[in-house]
This record gives sequence, C-alpha cells and structure tokens, in this order.
Amino acid sequence: MISTLLVANRGEIACRIFRTCAELGIRTVAVHSDADGNALHARVADTAVRLPGATPADTYLRGDLVVKAAVSAGADAVHPGYGFLSENADFARAVLDAGLVWIGPPPEAIEAMASKTRAKELMGIAPLAEVTASDLPVLVKAAAGGGGRGMRIVRRLDELGAALESARAEAASAFGDGEVFVEPYLERGRHVEVQILADTHGTVWPLGTRDCSLQRRHQKVIEEAPAPGLPEGLVKELHALAVRAARSVAYVGAGTVEFLVADGRAHFLEMNTRLQVEHPVTEAVSGLDLVAEQIRVAEGHALPLDAPRARGHAIEARLYAEDPARDWTPQTGTLHRLAVPDSVRLDTGYTDGDEIGVHYDAMLAKVVAHAPTRAEALRKLAHALENTTLHGPTTNRDLLVRSLRHEEFATARMDTGFYDRHLTELTVSAPDPHAPLAAALADAHGRSRFGGWRNLLSQPQTKRYLMAGEEHEARYRHTREGLAADGVRVVHADARLVVLDIDGVHRKFEVSRYGDQVHVNNTTLTALPRFPDAKAQLAPGSLLAPMPGTVVRMAEGLAAGAPVEAGQPLLWLEAMKMQHQITAPVTGTLSELRAVVGQQVEPGSLLAVVQAT
Repeated sequence: MISTLLVANRGEIACRIFRTCAELGIRTVAVHSDADGNALHARVADTAVRLPGATPADTYLRGDLVVKAAVSAGADAVHPGYGFLSENADFARAVLDAGLVWIGPPPEAIEAMASKTRAKELMGIAPLAEVTASDLPVLVKAAAGGGGRGMRIVRRLDELGAALESARAEAASAFGDGEVFVEPYLERGRHVEVQILADTHGTVWPLGTRDCSLQRRHQKVIEEAPAPGLPEGLVKELHALAVRAARSVAYVGAGTVEFLVADGRAHFLEMNTRLQVEHPVTEAVSGLDLVAEQIRVAEGHALPLDAPRARGHAIEARLYAEDPARDWTPQTGTLHRLAVPDSVRLDTGYTDGDEIGVHYDAMLAKVVAHAPTRAEALRKLAHALENTTLHGPTTNRDLLVRSLRHEEFATARMDTGFYDRHLTELTVSAPDPHAPLAAALADAHGRSRFGGWRNLLSQPQTKRYLMAGEEHEARYRHTREGLAADGVRVVHADARLVVLDIDGVHRKFEVSRYGDQVHVNNTTLTALPRFPDAKAQLAPGSLLAPMPGTVVRMAEGLAAGAPVEAGQPLLWLEAMKMQHQITAPVTGTLSELRAVVGQQVEPGSLLAVVQAT
C-alpha cells in the first residue's frame, strides 16, 4: 500500500492529485521551483521540496532532482501528472530504480508511444518523409510532449524550413526534446479521443469518447464527454483501436488515444501515456476518480471486467490568463479574486492573491459542468462562467461563454477550425456602457461631506477610465439627496455596490478596486489620472513587447540600419512555454534595435523601431 506520494508536477494537476490522496489517506509531497515557492500546490501538500531555479529546464524537467526529492522526503511513490516528465521513459525508470512505485505505464510502453513518430509506426502509419506542393497543407509536430507546443501549420513550401526550425526550438524548450515530424493536415476534422484504463491483470477499459475540437494553437480549450453525434459503429471502431493500441504495448494505468475524425473515418494521431488535462469530463460521466484508479492499479488491484456505463454529459472549459483578441498573448500579474459558482467543478492551482508568472502554462483553472443532457450541461457551464468573479489579468472567460453559446457549437457542428473561422466575432468587445459611471459613483461614496452638494447648480464631477482600449468619462453630481447622474437614477451607491435605475429596471454593479484597476461586474477598467503627465510620443514603427517574456531568438544578421520587409520575422519572445514571433510592420529600415537574446521584457517594452521607406 502506498503511504506517501510525490507529484512531479505543479499547479492545478498537483492540487487535484493531492485532493484524491487526502481522500485515500495518503501523505503528499510537492516539488516547487523558486518561482513557485508560494504556489498553491506547494502550500497544500503535507511536505514541499525546493528545486533550485525558475525555468522548467532547471526544475520540473530535472528528473534526477525530482527522484532525489522523493527519496529525501520519504515518499514511496511518484505520480507524474501531465506535461513535463510525464511521458519520459528514462524518468519512469529512474523512479523504479530508486525503489519507488511509479504511478503510470511501464517505461517500455512510454517509450513506444511517447514519441509520436514511433507510435505511428506501431499503428502502421508513416510520417511524410519528403514534402511536395501536393502534400500541402501539412502539420509540423513535436515528437515528444503535447499541449500544442512545437506545432506549426504550413501552407506554402517556402515556409516549411522556418516552421521546422521554430517548432524544434519550442519543443526543445518545453520537453527537452527537439525532434519534430511532418504529417498531412486535415482542415475540417474533429478531434476525438478515447480514455483508457488498464490493470496488470490484462483488463483494458475504453471509457467512452471525448471531443476536444475547440482548440487555439493546437491546444484544447473546451472538451466534452461523450463526443456528440458520432455513429455507434464509429464509436465501436474508436474503442477497438484504442484497446488495440494499449494492448500492443502492454499498457498499464490511465492513458488516452487521440484521433482526428473526418468524413466519417478515424485517423490515428497519437497515444498519450498519462492522465489528460480533460480527464474530469470522463470522471463526471463515468462516476470514477481516475487518479484513485491509477493508484489502485499501481498497487496491483484488478479492475472489474466491465467498465462503468456513462451517464449524462459533461463539458470542461479551460480558463487561461491570455488575451484572445491579441493573438492569444499570455498575461501575467496578480490574481486578486477567483470565485466560481458551486454548481460546477473547479480544478485550479491558484487562489486569491497569487501571482501569475511567465515561466509556466497560462491556464488558471478548469471549470466543469455535468448534466443529464448536452444542452443542459452547455447552459450550466456558460451561466457559471458568466457569473464567475474573476479579478486580475485579462482572461479568455468571455470567449468561453460566447463559444459555448455559439450556434455551431451548440448544435455540435464544430471542428478544429472553429476559432480560425469565428475568433473575430467571438472577441468583439462589448463592455457595459454603465460600468464607468458605476465605478465613479463607488469611488465618490462618502466624499460629499466637504463641499459636496450646493444650493446653486454646479459643474458635474468627472472621472476618466480606460475600458476595452478606449477612454471613457463618467459624470456625476453631489446633491442634497445624494449622488446623481444624468439619464439614470442612483438607487444605491457605496464603495462595493452601486444600484442604478435604468429605464425602470434596477441593475446591480459590484465594484472592486485594486490600485488603478477597477472591476465592475465582468468589466475591467483602468482609472486614469485627472491630470495625466505629458509623455513623449513613440516613434512611428515602434515594436513593443505584447507580453512579458524572454527574447530567445533574433533573425540572422539583424542589426540597426538593416533593411527589412513588411511581415519579416525579426525576433521571437517566449513566455509560458510558447514562442511568439515579432514581425516588421512595414517595409523599411531597422532604425533602432533595443532587444538582445536572453533579455527579460515587460509588456510595452520597446524592442525595435522600423522606419518606413
């Protein structure tokens, strides 16, 4: 029996595994980088061990340090979570060689399936050895790892070389393995997968299907179980292929076999030899705790011969600290408040007051709804997200709500190109026009004692806010009866709650302020100074960092004075394990270059200036 378990991971998956361990009576050990010294997963574990450094390569990807931490903390088992070392056969062997229990498949199974190229060979599929124009479009893909990192769509042959180089660099940074391969890219397929669970006694369960078609940058955003609208015959085929893949490598534990379904056919993609981010939707419809099942399998327990029957429908949305309207750029800063309605499940690695840094994935949480039908689960999840209190950096919350309510998704006609087609309409900003007034009234509460109302009519008070990139001015007055504004009736106003009568309807505005950042219900504003300081204007063609990150690469020969073409890649930033390309906005001359490789930059930092010709 396992008594103490170390999780070789961080964030929400570590917290989620610790939760099951607490229910099973198993002591827990966390590992943490210096950047994660005060992270939630390090705080909730019974014991925490420091991994010196901040980057993944120095910490969570150092298998030797993780095994040493497990031994020193008295752990007798290691759970890898997902990402990082979860699909690293050498790490699994190191855990076993140290006399510890490995919560995962045998190293040989990981070795066979963790490399997508070897997995395809095992299933009788060969990657493209030579790409011609007739093969386009193609997908460059990292052989190791997942999460959309190291993936590039190529539609022109002259873009292939740069895509290969960029994908190799990103894969090496995220997984410690720069191997990539090329395969055909299917434009309008659905991403469907089968959860499997296998024991050491020869039983393999196919635990239904999941649809994960809504993706950005090849990384899943919304997942559901079961995959809707699949013919019964196709579901049986998917289950059979998944079981075949598991049996071909003598698989043990939880794993996922992924497919692209197009034109009624299933195309094998890969097998993930670990727990998936989206495993909660399978747990919801199956009634299982997959982490508990992983632990029982590792302890040698046998599964019943028959898998449990699915009940109802479950949908999961990944809440990211990112700005979908600005090329999904990751966001950093303080998460002041995160509160989700009790009607849904929340898996998160953050709590109020935590800092969101640049070193790791941008996912804040997973929100999961379960209901008897798909339509009910959709409604439940969209309503919960809409009523989530979320104060801090920009997130994809509004995008998630609109996606769930989009007619194409609601009728289960989505595919992996959903965001390519609909991103613009889904990110159109629609801030509440009354939010600035509510913020101003809350700020003005209690200030009327000194020179507030007057017998003579006076000029209104004004406050300025930045909302959705535009400046807004709120105008109000102090009167004998209290605060007033044109066009509405102020029913109530204090520092936290404003109630306005708008055309006979009472509307409530909950107001929270953190420095200059003001949250009014789901609208975020920035309070502007009454007398702004004069600022020097940026030169035309200035390239500013769109996000915090590290300059990891610059175009060959790039220097001040060099000619550049519009759209030409100039430099690459890396943040939260993703690389972002900075290109020349116009054809001209690089008149100034501030960036250097290895430099840490903040959002808005001047990187370079391109002077148009």
